[in-house]
Amino acid sequence: MLKQGRGLPSLDLLKGFEAAARNLSFTKAAAELFVTQSAISRQVKVLEDQLGVGLFRRYHRELRLTEEGQTLYKTSGEVLRLLQDVAGRLGARPAGIFTVTTTVSFAALWLVPRLNDFRRAHPGIDMRLAATNEIQDLEREGIDLAIRYCTPKAAGVGAVRLFGERVFPVCSRPALAGRKLKSPQDLSGQVLLHYDDPERRYPWLSWDVWFELTQTHGVKPAGTLRFSHYDQLIQAAIEGQGIALGRSRFVDKWVKLGKLILPFGKRYMRSPLDSRAYFIVLPPRSVARSEVAKFSLWLQQQAQAEDSDTAPLDETRAGLDIK
Repeated sequence: MLKQGRGLPSLDLLKGFEAAARNLSFTKAAAELFVTQSAISRQVKVLEDQLGVGLFRRYHRELRLTEEGQTLYKTSGEVLRLLQDVAGRLGARPAGIFTVTTTVSFAALWLVPRLNDFRRAHPGIDMRLAATNEIQDLEREGIDLAIRYCTPKAAGVGAVRLFGERVFPVCSRPALAGRKLKSPQDLSGQVLLHYDDPERRYPWLSWDVWFELTQTHGVKPAGTLRFSHYDQLIQAAIEGQGIALGRSRFVDKWVKLGKLILPFGKRYMRSPLDSRAYFIVLPPRSVARSEVAKFSLWLQQQAQAEDSDTAPLDETRAGLDIK
């Protein structure tokens, strides 16, 4: 251990020691680091003096690590490899570009269709989108901003709430084949589109849960189709393959365009089962980046603009005659 009052050894001393310990040779370590053998010997001696322990046992034609040397070698090797990996990843990131992560569905159905607006407003800012359904470690993966659907607690201190969502049946007109659905019981005989969620991470997207919330029993669909990605499920609904549970923020566009309708109008809209919402999450190192701040503000403006436009989900736009 370090002598009391001493600071951490310099990186150069650790690099020299690690090379010597790995090669068990001062000569080979010197050749690897492009210095002299005596320079490596001096670095090791300085390090031993700072630590107050011997790191090598020196024999006539052999070099061995002491127990303390073995401990330091293992740790220093891991630290140097970690620093090298981080430096490599930082160096590989183009200057002026920032990275955003969110789910595949949110990227495909909400974010990507709006990105041209951000590009027009900020033509000099470049963004990389890393869409994945896995929760990323923002610091380790070098990500500057995340858009996550989670509880306020999971989002963490400093997270910015964008919006929540509601869930309700949607389909195309051809899917109904001229039939009018008056109650959830009328879903019998229809093809239902399911989001495949074996880990039950999104229970509010389950037809079973929706039927429970609407106190509907005994529905016998004509068939089911399951999809592992939500954007695929919505595309199937647009193409008339069945009836899906629509997430308000993801289907709003298609309702506006008339590609999807609400077969029951607004009567059976349900909010998710808890306080979850979409949040902007920033790692500490990204807070001061101007391009990240501009993107975060743009996201909030997009959310506010969408909140002010409620017409797409009224009965008229949905193509229904609700009484």
